[in-house]
Amino acid sequence: MEKDFIIAGFGGQGVLLAGEVLANGFMIDDKNVTWYPSYGAEMRGGTVNCTVVMSDEDVSAVQKSSADFIIVLNQASFDKYISWVKKGGSIIVNSSLAVIKKTREDINYIFVPITKLAQEKLGNIKMSNILALGTLSRVSKLISLETLEKALHNVIPARKANLIPKNIEALKLGYEYDLLKV
Repeated sequence: MEKDFIIAGFGGQGVLLAGEVLANGFMIDDKNVTWYPSYGAEMRGGTVNCTVVMSDEDVSAVQKSSADFIIVLNQASFDKYISWVKKGGSIIVNSSLAVIKKTREDINYIFVPITKLAQEKLGNIKMSNILALGTLSRVSKLISLETLEKALHNVIPARKANLIPKNIEALKLGYEYDLLKV
């Protein structure tokens, strides 16, 4: 079973870190995985995305033009990647920075005010990326919160270890958010 994931937003939202945590989590679960980052030269504020491919077998390809699960953290990413969601796939949309609209009937929409939750509940919008991973864990049922917590410990450098508890809180907040509110 191979599953494809895309995480997209603008520079500074932690898109690449979220992808690295997800990829590391799948490795912890003994899956074959690739992580492919892509960002513009302008970095902070520019377009950033990454693709994670997870498989029980060899990974078929690194770059994908469609995905089973897509996380979009801003409007530009929603506009670009909505057509990339595979039929029957899911798109997790940061409704704090993207308009709630459903333009396709053949996919699942998960609208979560990710930035607003990160600010109001965690006091830091920089936790939005990890909060989104918590939602992905719940929606995909392919990776557990416990595994993502272990991945955080592997990916976040020792000099920033003090941030791990808050990131774990963000994972749980994203996982536990009432998806029926929207």
